[in-house]
Amino acid sequence: MIRASDNSLYTGITTDPIRRLSEHQNDKKRQAKYFKGRQALNIAYLERAENRSEASKIEVKLKKLSKARKEALVSAYLSQLK
Repeated sequence: MIRASDNSLYTGITTDPIRRLSEHQNDKKRQAKYFKGRQALNIAYLERAENRSEASKIEVKLKKLSKARKEALVSAYLSQLK
């Protein structure tokens, strides 16, 4: 998940999270439509998957979460990194 300048969370899948964040921030042709009118700030949450199919399933589950549950997940993830 990527934190946006309006404090929302964008969820997507990629094989290279750092590259993809850079594209959302700097490449108008490759950025998601979601970032038109808002900035991609940083990676808020990462989850590894074995393959694209598994990644897609995780993405769907994350997108169905409420904002509060997403924020709790991000908070737990960031605490784990420290």
